[in-house]
Order: sequence, then structure tokens, then C-alpha cells
Amino acid sequence: MKWLSVFYLRQPVDISQKINGKDEHQTEIEALLSRLHLQDKYKQKLTPADFLKISPPVKQQHDTTEKDLAHTFLQRLMMLDYRARYIPVKQDSPEVSHSKPQKIEPEDDDFALFSASVDSDQSKKSHVHPMDVQMAVFHCSDSFLKQNMITKLSQSQYALPLLVPDPVTMDIECPLWTFRQIMKSWKITQTKDDSNTVTMKSMPIYKAETSMVSFFRLGSLSLSKSQLMNTLINDRHSTFFHRNCPGSTKSRHLMDGVAEIAWYCPAGKPNDAFTDCIAFCNLHGDALEIKTQREILMEKSSVNVVLVPTLDRGDKSWTVISALLKSPKPLICLIVDNVCGAAEMTEGKYKMGLEGKSQSDVCEELKGIIGKILSGPHTSFQLETMAEVSGIRVDEDDAVCQKGKTAAMEIANLLKLMDVSKIKDKYLPCQGQLWHDWCKKNKEQYPFKGHIEKEKCEKQLKKIRQEQCSASCSELIKLFIESLSSLPSEEKEYFLKWIQILLDALSTDDLSKILQEYDEKWSEVLTLKKNHDKSDLISKQTELEKISKKLQSATFGLEHIFREIGQIYEAHKSLQKQSKMGETDWSKYPELAAELMISGHPMELMDGDAGHVTLTWISSLLDEVKKKLGDKRVFVLSVLGVQSSGKSTMLNAMFGLQFAVSAGRCTKGAFMQLVKVSEEKKKDFKFDYVLVVDTEGLRALELAGNDTLHDNELATFVVGLGNMTLINIFGENPADMQDVLQIVVQAFMRMKKVQLSPSCVFVHQNVTDITAAEKNMDGKRRLQEKLDQMAKLAAKEEVCDAECFSDVISFDVQKDVKYFAQLWEGSPPMAPPNPGYSESVQDLKNIILSKASQSAGTTLSQFKSKIKDLWDALLNENFVFSFKNTHEIAVYRKLEVQYGNWTWALRSKMLTIEHQLHNRIKNKKQENVELHYLFEAISETYEEIKKEMKKFFDDENDKDTLVQWRGRFESKIENFNDDQVRGVKRKLDEVIQQKKTCKKMDDKKTEFENKLLQKSKELAQQLKDKAKDERELKKQFNRVWSGWVTELTGDIKPIEDINLEKDEFSVLQGIGIEPVTINDCKTSGKYKNISSIRDYHHYVTLKKKQNMMIQAATTVIKYFRDSLSPEEQQLISSFIAEVEQESLCNIESKPVAATGYNPTYLQEIANNVKEKVTDFESKKKYVLKKEFTVDLLLYVFDKAGSWISESHEIFKKSNDALTYLESKKEEYYNIFRSFCKGNSSAVVLGELICEKLKVSTVEAVCNKTAHDLAGVMRCSLPAFNGNRLDLEKHVLTSLAENGKFNGYINYIRHPRSQVESFIKEEVEKYIYTDNKAKAQNKLKKNVEDINKLVSQALFDATEKVKSQRGNTDMWLKEFSNLLQENDKLTFDTISSENFSDINKFDFLKEEIEKGLPSLIKEMSSLLSHKMKEFRLKPDQILIDQLCDCCWVTCPFCAAVCTNTKNHSPVEHSVPFHRPDGIRGMHFRKTGDMSIDFCTSNVASDYRFYPSHDPDKPIPFKHYRTAGPKYANWRITPDGSEQTYWKWFVGKFQQDLEHHHGLKFQGKGTIPPKWKNYSKEEAIKSLDEMCQ
Repeated sequence: MKWLSVFYLRQPVDISQKINGKDEHQTEIEALLSRLHLQDKYKQKLTPADFLKISPPVKQQHDTTEKDLAHTFLQRLMMLDYRARYIPVKQDSPEVSHSKPQKIEPEDDDFALFSASVDSDQSKKSHVHPMDVQMAVFHCSDSFLKQNMITKLSQSQYALPLLVPDPVTMDIECPLWTFRQIMKSWKITQTKDDSNTVTMKSMPIYKAETSMVSFFRLGSLSLSKSQLMNTLINDRHSTFFHRNCPGSTKSRHLMDGVAEIAWYCPAGKPNDAFTDCIAFCNLHGDALEIKTQREILMEKSSVNVVLVPTLDRGDKSWTVISALLKSPKPLICLIVDNVCGAAEMTEGKYKMGLEGKSQSDVCEELKGIIGKILSGPHTSFQLETMAEVSGIRVDEDDAVCQKGKTAAMEIANLLKLMDVSKIKDKYLPCQGQLWHDWCKKNKEQYPFKGHIEKEKCEKQLKKIRQEQCSASCSELIKLFIESLSSLPSEEKEYFLKWIQILLDALSTDDLSKILQEYDEKWSEVLTLKKNHDKSDLISKQTELEKISKKLQSATFGLEHIFREIGQIYEAHKSLQKQSKMGETDWSKYPELAAELMISGHPMELMDGDAGHVTLTWISSLLDEVKKKLGDKRVFVLSVLGVQSSGKSTMLNAMFGLQFAVSAGRCTKGAFMQLVKVSEEKKKDFKFDYVLVVDTEGLRALELAGNDTLHDNELATFVVGLGNMTLINIFGENPADMQDVLQIVVQAFMRMKKVQLSPSCVFVHQNVTDITAAEKNMDGKRRLQEKLDQMAKLAAKEEVCDAECFSDVISFDVQKDVKYFAQLWEGSPPMAPPNPGYSESVQDLKNIILSKASQSAGTTLSQFKSKIKDLWDALLNENFVFSFKNTHEIAVYRKLEVQYGNWTWALRSKMLTIEHQLHNRIKNKKQENVELHYLFEAISETYEEIKKEMKKFFDDENDKDTLVQWRGRFESKIENFNDDQVRGVKRKLDEVIQQKKTCKKMDDKKTEFENKLLQKSKELAQQLKDKAKDERELKKQFNRVWSGWVTELTGDIKPIEDINLEKDEFSVLQGIGIEPVTINDCKTSGKYKNISSIRDYHHYVTLKKKQNMMIQAATTVIKYFRDSLSPEEQQLISSFIAEVEQESLCNIESKPVAATGYNPTYLQEIANNVKEKVTDFESKKKYVLKKEFTVDLLLYVFDKAGSWISESHEIFKKSNDALTYLESKKEEYYNIFRSFCKGNSSAVVLGELICEKLKVSTVEAVCNKTAHDLAGVMRCSLPAFNGNRLDLEKHVLTSLAENGKFNGYINYIRHPRSQVESFIKEEVEKYIYTDNKAKAQNKLKKNVEDINKLVSQALFDATEKVKSQRGNTDMWLKEFSNLLQENDKLTFDTISSENFSDINKFDFLKEEIEKGLPSLIKEMSSLLSHKMKEFRLKPDQILIDQLCDCCWVTCPFCAAVCTNTKNHSPVEHSVPFHRPDGIRGMHFRKTGDMSIDFCTSNVASDYRFYPSHDPDKPIPFKHYRTAGPKYANWRITPDGSEQTYWKWFVGKFQQDLEHHHGLKFQGKGTIPPKWKNYSKEEAIKSLDEMCQ
């Protein structure tokens, strides 16, 4: 290994000289770094990112190999384990000494055994010195990791490197930067007039002006200077590493010349060693040899303490002592081998012998001397002054650090000399009163109070946003954004650190004073409460509140700047304001913040001061994170706990985070921070990051007064966000936890009710004895009891069945409760962290990650939508009722699209099977169809669909969300497949039945055709000479035709035409309707419009019980018209539509086309309708008049009549001999004419075959084209290729584009009918207008396929007959079989009786081929007029597919449920409701129509009167209690309102008023804004439905 690869030389050096002149010291350092596997890290430094990630767990109990030593040290240090210095090493090299005792060869002489010397093997290496590990890591870390490391060493109460020699150049460096994050708190005790005054101080240590006592060693001594210092500062902890510490060896390479510093911080108690904070500095090594550091420290110190042996005047050490004696600085000489007592030699110069004295005695004397010296005048020390010392290098002098500092100082200079509490008002105005007013006003919108109030509120919110925009361009933000945008990454990191450092320093003094003031006032309040003294309590609490506000104002950090940036963004975004000249570009803010979040900076999720979530800002921020990382999966870990219970400290120790932890700076609200999963751990998890959400403590003192609401919101919010929630409890007493537990249990109960299921772990911190298993068991038992008790209480409040906590959430008290040792090992501020705390942190981390490994986490997109869903729901009064899981809805919509694709694949395949079997039946190749055959035919496709479903549910990113619907959709697809099979069986059975019914006629047809052919041939022979006279031929043929028909059908009874009108009259009379009533209803013609009239009051009358209450008939009518609510009108309208639909389905299921019409069909319809009317009115307070039943039946008969007539005509055409023969007249005239012209039998047969082919090929082509076009449109048209919601969107767009009010009314009253009309229009437009060429091409392709089939059949039949010397009969049978072979065509067999003379089959083939081009040409132009005549129609195929869904309408606004049929969840829902006035809802006893949306009504205090009980008002908030049709709807009270329906009401106001006979006035006055919306805005708003 070359030295060049190990060390980075900061100054130009002759490399070859370095290599050649490498001394023993450098060789040892090189070997040390190699042993620690850090040889590459001296140049490519370790960074915080190397440790801010989820890595394999730290080894606590097992020995560590040398190669892992450095990483293990850092990891354990980051977890606040001060034993990181004492890591046992597992020696992995035989060269390393194990210090095993050697065996001495036995001797006779015991003295010889005792005095025998044992050789030590000097060639063997000793293990690495612990301080060499620390310093090696220090040298191999970048500035930011050094800073983190030194901060953790300080928290561990270890001494910190103040002066450090460079291991290569030996230049001295002061790592001032590493001290910048260290805060120290202490209490100064001052005695005055025999009373002690204790003052608290808290400040960044680099600012603290303290005394400094420096210790030096001159020469080699037997006494440990560091150990002596430890006894002086903290005799229970090795602040300075010394020779007697575990792991210490004589061999150390990086500590000599290092000056370490530590501070003694008094606790304000009588047993304090010193009354004020004192810095103690320790120069490691022989100070004689370390001149530069020695001189710097002696100069800076308040007191110098030197350990020396007894000196002679000529000793080198005497020169140093002599200089110190002459110096004005106080000096204490500790003579190691002298027994003299402590004595002051001259003023400020002391000496003391140490020989024969115990260390504690020495320390007590030293404390006295130092205390005496420092009580008088003395110089003070401040860390920042080290930057002024010449001859050393300061790390902050690096160019990148200076650039970051310069940018930060520009901001700091703005704030100089300002009262900290006024800074935010001046420079961060957007987050102050304006933001708090906005939050208050925004929350006032809930519950809903009406459109006028809402519009007024919106204006006020907009005005506040405008004020924020105007105030947003402060100099501070401008400078901050410029630096953030322009600085390179490393300089940017320095800039942010410097900002935080400078801002912390700015507010420290004020915070200390305010916190002390707060502490005193809080103590007074507690005393008054304890003594039940209410006289002064209110005034003291008011004072406490004022101090609290003062505390909030004085707290100023980087998070407040980001909060301001978020507010500026929100304000500008909401108004879509462009940045002005001189302003920063607000649209770039999320990108800047995203970069920082990715690099590990915490970002505010909930503003703790305002108690509000900045949704727009957070959404944009997460969108940017998603852009940069991709839509990564994150495991969200939320943390809840009482304020100052150690949550942030625990998280920082667990994950190496940087959440604020100092007193007075606790997290306000909720912050989120990303922690990356390391590459080696990714295989164990299904996510890429852990996203930690740290929260402001519950029961925060500053929030007294509104704490319950705040705590509930915070707990519900973070519990809902988290995949796991960590509940942090301080102490063991369940009584202290009661409030917190109730909040937490209630939050979990809410999550269960909205189908979110986070896991939880309870952590008890500050437990005195975590080893006592019995005590822990008792604690767990008490916690379980308390949780169960809280669950019962919460269950009452949340109206939920829960007897114990495990009913609410999966919870195991044995596994999910952890006990933590108290953080400090002793009493702060000098106590180090408890090692047991670090072990607990590691154990907890392992448990969390073990549970996390079972979770797939959540994507960033899902996390974003969950934030919105939770917060929207929290803004409403009833969280569970208000919660709308946007992500879950989106996933369900995606599943619906897939379900549509799966059902289409099955339907399409089933259509193909049906077509083939239909042809087989027609071709007499199949006489029956069994279910098992159909199931087998579809099985391959069905199995493929099941595989696709399995793959979708197993592999889809959202599989954890999808799993809840898997069973239902698997069942739905099975039922769909079953329905399709049975439906096709039913249709084919009808075809078979028809075929059987027509068998006699079919046999006759063959006979007819033979006779007609024979007669035509004979007549042609007679009239051969008149072949050229077309008129004469026609005349002669007509003359004989009627005779032929009479001769052929003389013994067959013709099928009569039907008389529906007569049958209808008979049926109505049969059910008890008087002829007069029937005639009156028919004559008036009102029945034709029964489904579209707006008022049904003339059809109803009150029941007797109600009628008796009213005297005059006119009053009855008026009373009833007023009481027949729009809802009731809609119910009657819906009832009519339902009856119509059922009746048509019923009649269309009858085999009229197969077996003919029967009057009993109408009788059946009449009976069903009458039963339905009776059932309907039985639930009402009125009865429907007889006229209603008659009009309804006439309406249904009228609708069914056209279908019956058409179907009967089909039956007649197929089964009536006379009709059949008349349909063949033209065909046989052509044959007759052909014979007249002298054409051969082959020519005539060819023409006959072409005529028959024309019928079958046209049907085949049209059916195939209809199927193909339906498939193409299903896949390519946006209206058809999505889910039910997409179809709804396009229907509404179409209605807006058409602009016809009648279309809307039909849609509102009969949504399915309008949707079917829309599908038909779209199909028509696609085939005949927009994509005519494509449709024509599809038709042509099918024509070509049929042409190929016919041509091939011609060729094969002719070749076979020729080869086998067959006759005409053989050729016709072969040709017919070939056409029917693939079940693509039907073809009626032609009798060969009249064509037996044909023997030239090539000629016959040619004759047929001559007729094919004209046939093909005719077929290619069939599309426009023939498509609708055949069995399969593209619009009907699509209607069957797309309308097979839920059509239940909202009981208030008639919005249609947009889910599939038999949907899950079973509740009906729609993304956007409508103003209920659209369907005639109005305010009771007025003519004022309502303009309120359902989503606002159910959040309001309004009431409504249900149709079944119009005298009983029901609060909208409890609408589900009004009956099943209300209970089955889920209407989220989120106040969502769609622009589309506002535009509709504004545009069609007069039409709606006329239609309903009401007015938009009074409470229902239409806001002017609604009338200003454009059609384009309305249509665009529909996009929100599908998001």
C-alpha cells in the first residue's frame, strides 16, 4: 500500500520525499488505518449519509472484528452508548497478542519458579487503542459527520478534541466547527446575604464565556493526569480516557498532542463541585514535547495545573515551570513524588505533593484551590476565540464553510439587535397572524352553514391569501431562497447548518429567561391547585398563558423559515399569482425543499403553532420527492407521546436523526424525515425508506385550554399516517397516562372504523428497574387494564362495539410493550447516558424493523393522498363519517377498469361461441346444447382470466389495498361467467325451439322450392320464344304465380295478424278496469308522457285516515300538493321507470319470434304491474288512483307493442307458408327468366346459390363486424374503455355539449335510459361519421374472409366431385358441408332434383364465381342500412357490457352510484353529488328551491323530511337513520362541490324553475359566481371525478 493512497495532503508536498522519508510514526498510522479498514476513507471521507440509513443491527454483546470496529464505534456512539469506547475486539489475526498467560517449566526450587522471567513476544501486535479508534474515525470523517460525532461525544459526557495534530503534516487544527451544535445547560449558585440564588443558563457552548482550567504533564509520570481530572469533574464517569480504562494499551498513535476539553456544569445543588460552569482542558502526552499546544492552552487558560516530578534546576521541565511562575496566570503545581501539603508559594501560585495521598483527598484540595482562584478576578475562555489564535489551522477557514457562513451571515445581520419575538412578525409575516386567521376561518367552514356563508368565507380566505402574497417578499426569504438555489450542495449544507447555528444563538438568551420565568409561574399555579386556592389561580393562569405566547414568539429556527416558504407557496398557488420582478420564483420552492428532504432534513408536516396541515405545500413537496426518487415505497413510523418524554431523543439515537430535542425547542406539531434502507438490508424489506414522523408532545403545557382538541387531532392524524405507531410514555404510573391512552385508543378506534390498520408498540421510558420481570409483568397487566378501560370509554364516544383494546387493534401486551431505562446514568447535567438506554433503543429498533419486514409500506403517492384524506376528515366534526380514503378509492377504480376488461374478454368469447352454435343449429348440425358443453367451451378463456386476476392481485403495487376486495371480485367474475353461459344457453334453446317449431314448415319449404323450380322450368319452356320481352315474361309469371301459391298452400291454415289494441282492452277489463276509464285514458293520450311529467299529484289521493283530517276537497288538493315532496315525485318517476324496465325485460324474454305471440303475455305483464302498484302505495300515506294504473299499463303496452309486432312478423315470415312463398316470388321470377333465356341448369343453379349465399353471408358479415366494432370501440373510445366513472364523465360532457335541458331531465330521472342513448349515439358517430373508413375497412376484411371461405369451398367441392366422378347432389352436399365446416355460415341445402343434368362442375364453379364480385360489392356497402337488421348489434353489445352496473340513485340529489353491480363496499357512493334542487328539493312550506350539495348538507345542522314519514324531521348529519335507502348510501361530509353542477344550475335556472314549479330564491338564491362559470370550466371540472 502506498502512502499516497492513504493521506490527503492539504498543502503542496513533494510526494516522493514523503514516501522516502516516511518515519516510524507515519508507518504506524498507515497500519492503524488499514487494520480499521479506513485506508480509503482518509481521502474519501465518511459522511452522515453513510450512517443515516437502516443498516444491519449493531452488535451489543458480541465481540467485533477490527475491520468493523470503526463502524461499530460510530453506530453505537450515535445511539448514545458511551461504551462505544470499550468495544471488545475479536482478534482475527494470529499476529495480534491475546495476552494469554504463558506456562513456566516446572522446577524444584519454589523461589526459582517465582523469580523466573517470562519473555514477552514484542513482535506481536497489541489490540487497537480505543482512543486511536475514536481519532481515526474523526480524521476519516467529513466536517458534518465530525460535528455529529462530537455532539454525541458531548452528550455522552466525554471530553472533546480542541487541538488536533494532523497525522500527516502534523499541523495543529482547532475543529471549532464540530462544537457548533453543542448546547450546555447549568445552574449558577450565587450567595448573597446568607441566601443562595440559583440562575439557570442554557446556550451553545461555543458562545459560553467560562473559566478554563488546563492540565499538563511534564515528563513521564506514574500517576494518570486524566484519571485525576475525571475525579475532579465526575468521579463516576471517565470523561477523559486514561490508562486504567478498559482496552487501554501502551501503544497509541493518534492521541499525543491532542488537547481535549470538557465542561463541568453545576446543577445548582449544595453538592456541586463548583458553583459555575468551568472548562477543563487536558493536553495528552508530554507537554515538554508539545510546545505549540502547550503555549496556546497556557495562554487561554484561567488556571494552569501542571503535574511534574520533583525537579532539579537543570531539568527541561524547570524552564517551563519557571516561565509559568513568572506569568500572571494562576498556577497549580502537582508534584507527583512529593509529600508536601497544599501551599500558596506566591499570589496565585500553588504547589501540592501527591505522594501518599488518596485521589479523593487530592481532588478535594484541588477543588478548594481552583474555587478560591476563580472566585477572584481571572481571565475567561470562549471557544470562538480559538479562531484568532495564530499558528494553528481552524476548520471553519475552509472555503466551502466560509461561503456557507457568509451567505448565512447576510441573513443573521438582518436580525441583529432585534427583539427575537419581533423577528417573525417582520420577516416571516405569512405564518403569523395572517396564517392563524386563515386556519381559523378555514375551520369555520365546517360544519357547513350555507352557500352565502361559504362564499363569504371563501372571499375572506382569498383576501388573507392576497395579504400573504403582498407581504411575502421579505428580505430574509429572498436571501434564503437565493442561497438555497445558487449554492453548490456542500456549500448549501454549510449554509443551512450555519443558519440553524446562528438562529439558535440568537434566541438562546431570551429562551433561557422565558423558560425560567415559565418554570417559576408554573410552580406557583401547581401550588395553588394543590392547595385548592382559587382566589389567585385565574390571574396566574392568564400570566402563564402570556409567557407561553412569549415563548412561542421567541422560538425561532430553520423550521420557521421553511414554514414561511410553505405559506408563500400556498398563497401564490391558491391565487395562481406569477412572481414579480425582484421576487423569487415560488413555483421552485417544493423542488428546493424536496432536495433537502431527500438528503435527510426534517420537513414540517403539521404546523404545531396553528394546528393545521399545509396540504398544497406538502402535496407539491412530496410530488417533487417522487419526481426525484420515483414513487418509492416507504414504511411510515409515527411517534406519539407526552411532551418532553424523550421521543425525539429516542428517534435521534435510533436512526441518527436530527430532530430538535433541547428544552424549549421541542418539536411543535409533526415533522417527517426520510431514512434510507441500506443496500444490504433491502432484501429484508419491501420498501425503500423509513419515513419517521415525530410529533409535538401530547398534553403540551403551552396548549392548555384547547389541548384535548389538539391532542385528538394530532393523535388521529399521525396514527392514521403510520404503518406503525410508537406510543411513548414517560414513567410507570398508568394514572399519568390516562389522558394520553384515551386519546391514543380513540385514534386507533377511528382507524379501525375507516378500515386502516396500523400496528402499535408502547414504550415506557424512565423506568427505574427494567430488570425486574415480576414488576414488568405487573406493569403490563396494569397497562392492559387501562387500555381495556379506555377502549370501553372510547367505544361509547365513537359508537363502536369494543370490550377490550385487542378488539380495536391487533395487540399483544407481552410483545408490544417495551420498558426503557432512564436516559441519564445519574443526575443531569453531568450524568452520561445510561448504557441500558442504548440497548433498549437497539432492541426497540430491531422489533420495529422486524414488524416492518411484514409490511409492504406505502408508496409516496399513497402517503400524499392519505395526508389529504386524514386532514379533510379531521376538519369535519365526525372523523369516521368524514374520512374518504382517496388512495383506496383510486385503487378500487383501477380494479373496476380491470374487472371491465376481464368481463369483456369473457363476453367477447361467449359471443363467438354463441355465433358458432347458432350457425350449427341453423345448419341442423346440433339439436341441443348442454350447459357443461358451454362451460367447457369458455373454460380456457375463464382460466386465463383467473390467472390474470391472480397476477393482478398478487403482483400489483397496491396488492395490500386490493386484498380486501379479492374474494368478492373472484366471486363476481365466477358469477358473471355463470350468467353468461346460462344466458347463451337460454338464447340457443330458443333457437332450437324455433327450429323444432318450424320443422314442418322447413320440410314444406324444400317441397315448395322443388315444385316452384319445376313449374318455373316448365313455364320457361313454353315461353322460350318470348325471352326478350321482359314485360310479357313478368305478366305471364304473375298470372301463374298466384295459382301456384294457392295450389301449394291450399291445405295450410295461414297465420293471422295480431290485434294488440283489442287484446290490451280485454286484459285491462280482465283485471277490473271499467271500459269507460280505459277509453277515457286512451283518448286523452296522457299515458304516453307518464314517465316524463314533473307533477304526479293528480294521480294520487290521501288515505282515509289523513283525508278525515281535512275538510274541504280543495284544501285536500292544496295540502297534498304541498306535501308531495320533490323526493316523492322522484320516487314515483323512478317507480314508473322500474316498472317499464321490468315489463320490457319480461316481454322480451318470451319466445315470440320462435313460437308466436300469445295474449297471456300481456295478461302476465298486467298482473305484475298491478301487484307492484299495490305494493308501492302500501308504504305511502296516499293511494294511487285507478287512472294511474291504467295509464301506466297503457304506457307499458305501448312500449312493448313495437317489439311484439316485430317479433311476431319474424315468426310469421318463418312459419307462414303464404308469407314465405311471397318472399320468394322475386327469386323464382329470376330463375324463370333465366330458364326462358335458355341458360343451362348450371347457370340457373349458380344464380340460385349466389342468392342463398347473399342471405347467409350478409348475416355472417354483419354479425362478425358488429362484434369486432364493439371490441374496437370498447378498447379505443375513452368513454368505453374505463370504469363506470369514466362513462359518467363522458355522458355529462355530451349533455353539456348538446346543451338540451330535456336531455338532462331524462338523465336525472332515467339515468340508464340516457346512458343507453349516449352509447347508441357514440356508436353511430363512430361507425358512420368519425371512423367511417375504419368501420368500412373492418367490414371489408370480414367480407374478404367470407369470400375466401366461399371460394375455397367452391374449389374443394369441385375438385372432390371431379376426382370421384360425382353428380350434382354430391357437389351440393360437399359445398354445403364445406361452408358450414367452421360454423361461420348458415347455408340451406338446395335440392338437386331439377339440376341432375349438370356434369360440368368447373363451369358451375365459374358461374358462381361470376356472381361473387357483385355479391361482395353489395356486402361492402351494407354497413349503414343492414347492421341493425341482424342478431348482433354493436351498440347493444356495448350496452350489455357497460350498463351492467349499479343504477341506484342518491335519495337526495339523484346522483347515480358509480360502482359496478354487487360492488364492495356494499354502500353506494359517488365522487361528487349535486345541488338537491336539481330534482326539486325545496324548503318546507315555501317555493324556494335548495342549492345545497349533499356533501354539505350532511355536515350541516339542516334537517329533512323523509318520503315515508313526511312529518318527522331527520337531521342531515344522521341521514342514515331515515331508513334503508338512506342507510345504504355513504355521503362524505367533505363539502365537495363540483363546478359542473353549479354551471348547470346557473345556465338552466329558468328551465328548472319551470319544470319543478318552484323558484331559486330566498335561501336558495343562486350565487352570482355560479352564473359566471363557462361551459369549458364545467366540463374541465369533470376530470376531478376520475382522479
